[in-house]
Amino acid sequence: MANWLIYGAYGYTGKLVVEEAVKRGHKPMLAGRNRAKLAPLAEKFGLEWRAFGLDDGAALATAVTDATAVPPFDLIFHAAGPFSRTSDPMLQACLKSGAHYVDITGEIAVFENTFRYDAKARDAGLTFISGVGFDVVPTDCMARYVADQLPGATELELSITALGSASAGTTNTMLESMTALKKGSIVRRHGRYQHIPINATRKKVMFSDGRARTLTPLPWGDLATAYRTTGIPNITTNMQLPIPPGMVPFFGLNRALMSIAPIRKLAQALVARQVQGPDDHTRQTAKSYIYARAADEAGNFAEAWLETIEGYRLTAVAGVRIAEKIMAGEAPAGTPTPALAFGPDFILEIEGTKRFDALPDDKVMGRH
Repeated sequence: MANWLIYGAYGYTGKLVVEEAVKRGHKPMLAGRNRAKLAPLAEKFGLEWRAFGLDDGAALATAVTDATAVPPFDLIFHAAGPFSRTSDPMLQACLKSGAHYVDITGEIAVFENTFRYDAKARDAGLTFISGVGFDVVPTDCMARYVADQLPGATELELSITALGSASAGTTNTMLESMTALKKGSIVRRHGRYQHIPINATRKKVMFSDGRARTLTPLPWGDLATAYRTTGIPNITTNMQLPIPPGMVPFFGLNRALMSIAPIRKLAQALVARQVQGPDDHTRQTAKSYIYARAADEAGNFAEAWLETIEGYRLTAVAGVRIAEKIMAGEAPAGTPTPALAFGPDFILEIEGTKRFDALPDDKVMGRH
């Protein structure tokens, strides 16, 4: 059986990944900074664990290789954010130790940084894939699906219903990103990132559950990944994002104020105390919905809808399956996106997922 490690295993999403991995018969090593949190989690599942930080490159490479205790790891599943701080040290360690790498980031800058490792990863015969969870597996697959139907498309819109509620890690990433949003939201135009007013083009989108939702253009990982997957130069990602009740005062503040480190740290401390993420019932019953539309300059378009499982649950299920495929040699070397590595239909391998080329008749009424 392949030998792999989950770093950040005791976080909200990390625990879900551990549970899914064990459910599928794996025995990954668990890792993170905090011994007190790692030990009981590892004991619960009968797994080995190792505590180490990411701030010492040499020590990190040694820990990832772990040649004295077990054979070198085949793959590192990185689940400890904010990835803008944690991803690059782990990527470097994986390159030095010869381990494949996946993470569950949603941060555009992290995707772009991972892509910069493409040549080195290819030369080493390694696969590095960022965004193996809800961001960006379903949207990346949908982007490729509609783009494949319309060669020459110049516009891509991806509309996403948000997670039912956010975990502490997701909320902290949102807080981190507010600094970047001082100039407004972000879209891709003519192949480049471009700032727009944050409420510039709010719109209603009908999803496959028959509900029209008002969405706002907000930066999602597909601004990086869908461009790499499809080559379409103009991309907009629309969504609703939940704001945890305890965080409403902070999200109401001026974004420039949130860029001040002490205020942001205070907000993050409150997150740790107040934000829990969706409970088990929500994860098992909630649905996520996505709409994708590609268009060309002649007015032709291709569209599709996706219905899938709750976002955090999808992250665990899709992430573990991608790790399995990489360790089985089913992914190309380099830094592919999920859809480039496994095709647009990979998302349909997730139980409870349906894709529609047209809305069912009973959902069409009232469509905007």
